[in-house]
Amino acid sequence: MPRIYFERREMTDDIRRIFDLLEEEARAAGSPGECMPPADIVESPGAVEIIMDVPGVTADQLTIAFSRGTLLVSGVKQPGACHSEATFHLVERAFGRFTRAFRIAGAVDAGAARATLSAGELRIVVPRIAERRGREIRIAIESV
Repeated sequence: MPRIYFERREMTDDIRRIFDLLEEEARAAGSPGECMPPADIVESPGAVEIIMDVPGVTADQLTIAFSRGTLLVSGVKQPGACHSEATFHLVERAFGRFTRAFRIAGAVDAGAARATLSAGELRIVVPRIAERRGREIRIAIESV
C-alpha cells in the first residue's frame, strides 16, 4: 500500500486558509458585535467626499466627528425583523456597532462639512481650505 506524504508547509498553509475562510464566514454571519460598512473616498481639488453604505441606519444612530485630520464615523446597525423560529440558510449582512476612521491629508474646513443620509447611503463632503490647525468639530446629519 503506497504511503502519502504531505509537506508540512503545505498542510500549514491549507489549515491557515481554512481558518481564514471560517473567520470570513463568522464576520459575514451578522453576529451582533461589530460590522464594517463599505466606504468610498473621492477626492477632488475642492473637497474630500466619503460615501458609506449604511442601510437601515437612521441619522440619530450615527455620529460623525473630525479631529486632527481624521474623520470618525460611528453608529449602530440594527438587525431587521426577528425570525426566532426560522432556520437561516445564508447570512451575509453584518449588524452591530461600527466605527470607521478616515485620515484626510491636507487642510480641510470641517466646520463647513455636510453630511446627508438618503436611501441607506451616507455622504460626507469636507471642503478643502488653506492649511489651519483645528479642533474637533461635530458634523450634523440631514435625513433626506
